[in-house]
Amino acid sequence: MISEAPPFWWRKADWRAWLLLPLSFLYGRIAGHRMAHARRASVPVPVICVGNFTVGGAGKTPTALTIARAAKAKGLKPGFLSRGYGGSLDVTTVVDPDHHRAIAVGDEPLLLAQEALTVISRRRIEGAARLVAEGADLIIMDDGFQSARLAIDYALLVIDATRGLGNGHIVPGGPVRAPIRQQLRSATALLKVGGGNAADRIVRMAARAAKPYFTASLKVRGDNTLAGTKVLAFAGIADPAKFFRTVESRGAEIVVAKSFGDHEHLTEEEIDDILTTAERQGLLIVTTSKDFVRLSGHHGKAARLVEKSRVIEVDMVFEDHLAPSLIIDRAIVACRERRLREIKTAAKAIPEKV
Repeated sequence: MISEAPPFWWRKADWRAWLLLPLSFLYGRIAGHRMAHARRASVPVPVICVGNFTVGGAGKTPTALTIARAAKAKGLKPGFLSRGYGGSLDVTTVVDPDHHRAIAVGDEPLLLAQEALTVISRRRIEGAARLVAEGADLIIMDDGFQSARLAIDYALLVIDATRGLGNGHIVPGGPVRAPIRQQLRSATALLKVGGGNAADRIVRMAARAAKPYFTASLKVRGDNTLAGTKVLAFAGIADPAKFFRTVESRGAEIVVAKSFGDHEHLTEEEIDDILTTAERQGLLIVTTSKDFVRLSGHHGKAARLVEKSRVIEVDMVFEDHLAPSLIIDRAIVACRERRLREIKTAAKAIPEKV
């Protein structure tokens, strides 16, 4: 999957999107066929998948964290399953936030592991089995909706109300991962995040397909006011502009804004530039949780940047505060129904004794 979304993906379709249309058509046919016909392995616990329609950030990780907190409040032991994108390890691994670094396991798994049991695996089936063996009674998949080979009991697709589907074209002409109708058929519900009307069309399509949708917004955690503070803000996430808007919403004046690629590990030169620019202009350095964990555990200038940075932490807050618990309950019911069907199918396959 493409990790860095070209800017033209998020604007009205231009000649580049149309020029790439044949490739988008081919990619869409393959992706749609895989979604419709993939054999999915079953695990004995409920599986919730938090995905999105497009490449790039829509708020999947904060959503997964909110659901995990709701699960723990219900007395469950949730476990996160992640591919470990951006990390170097290619073996199924239980993430230890006190031992692993982002360069090995990826930045998002490190954030998830601070909340609950987390396993990274390039092979989702193997990763899910490891979570069950470790005692998880609910699996929350962070991404993997279009490509997972696991039976999913509840698929929640997150969409940003400001960005929507971008230009609406499928990769590589746009950010959409697979044909929208196929994605909707496989989805259980939608989560619209933030204000704006860019997601209205997909919400209407979901309504016609009898898919429920929830609304939520990202809220800054705690009393993190920056009123009147001049800052240098840096972010290496899928949508840095969203982070910069969040910083400004806390009253800060962004004097310098630096954007980097999603999951990108900063070079020594980039770190030095941030430190010297902030020191020269007397600016407070602010960044995201993901960028912070990527820098953590290093020495030298990276450690100094960690020390100098203020992290702006955000939570996904559902408009209906009972929604995460409801999602979990429905996943549990769907899992029971799935397991019952499997038992009946297995029973039919056993030949009757004469």
